[in-house]
Amino acid sequence: MADDPKKKGPADRKKVAGGQPHEIRYVAKKAGVKPEAVKKAIKKAGPSRLKVMKALKKP
Repeated sequence: MADDPKKKGPADRKKVAGGQPHEIRYVAKKAGVKPEAVKKAIKKAGPSRLKVMKALKKP
């Protein structure tokens, strides 16, 4: 992952950097959930953005 959040590339778009608060906030806002839920989804599904979003949409 890039250290500068403004520098994005293919790798940045396919994965969620769980250690970067701005990434957690972005995914939480996009999914309509709390940041804690995103962290749990990353632990459960791994860093793949697609898998995290799927995990967040399941009840």
